[in-house]
Amino acid sequence: MRYLEIIWEAYSGYASYLWYEITHPGINNYFYWLILISLFFFSLEIMNPWRKTQARFRKDFWLDVFYMFFNFFLFSLIIYNAASDVFVNLFNDAIKAISSFDLQASNPMRGLPMWGILLIGFVVRDFVQWMTHRLLHRFEFLWEFHKVHHSVEEMGFAAHLRYHWMETIVYRTLEYIPLALLGIGLYDFFIIHIFTLAVGHYNHSNITVSGKITGGILGGGIGLIIACSFFDIQLLDNPSLALQVTTVGIGIVLGSLLLGRFMKYLFNSPEMHIWHHAYNLPEERRYGVNFGLTLAIWDYLFGTAHIPEDGRDIRLGFKGIEEFPSTFKDQTLHGWKR
Repeated sequence: MRYLEIIWEAYSGYASYLWYEITHPGINNYFYWLILISLFFFSLEIMNPWRKTQARFRKDFWLDVFYMFFNFFLFSLIIYNAASDVFVNLFNDAIKAISSFDLQASNPMRGLPMWGILLIGFVVRDFVQWMTHRLLHRFEFLWEFHKVHHSVEEMGFAAHLRYHWMETIVYRTLEYIPLALLGIGLYDFFIIHIFTLAVGHYNHSNITVSGKITGGILGGGIGLIIACSFFDIQLLDNPSLALQVTTVGIGIVLGSLLLGRFMKYLFNSPEMHIWHHAYNLPEERRYGVNFGLTLAIWDYLFGTAHIPEDGRDIRLGFKGIEEFPSTFKDQTLHGWKR
């Protein structure tokens, strides 16, 4: 009965939360963060597109917009909020029954500052996602579902969240239990997810940005966190506005100069991710390349990075894409029919 109560509380609480999100715009509102981030990258695509001949409203643009809201809210967060609570409690109870050891009570991240929890949670989650992504390409059953994401033939920011809902089940099952056992709560997950949402939109966008610019953005963001003491970072004692602005400015300069040359090795990018969607891959890479979602470093560390040349105009998709369903309903049924 305890698990039924957990399920009921999680789902009923999320329903109220989602309605509140839609009806109450604000700086902490996740629903409108999705809209703002999407509009930001769509604006960049319009102002300075990488593929100049691609239409602003590219092929399947509105289908991808629908997928964004469907996957982001109706599945992704619901499953986290309810299923993770249930599975973590089941897993923890099983460990206690076998060994009398309470994983949650002995959480290794208890006492860490917020920035440490977020950093560890982000890195752990991204590595688990990288491994899961490889599984989606390696096993035929999972690949049939993952084909929905690879059915994109013209790349744009909204393609980021075009994927079969079954992928959410796979990803969340593998990533949320370790995150929850590390003490990553729902609020922590939201912060991580906003950041990875922005990077994911960037990876799929029809834009190209130099490492110096992205390094400056990252450095400025770190400077802002320090200047405003976000996430329990108390490096400045009652800073004036001038000191806060100076700190952000220094962060931008240092980020551009020190991180610029390394950004495209640390983080995924449109130039790297376009090859993940390439129609033609080398025979020895037939299961895919460039599996990183946010961080690129895993692909370089484990030998799955592949950027042979400028991939701006390469063909996207997979063998047999011509016969692949083009509607949401048929794409949703595709994996099960196989």
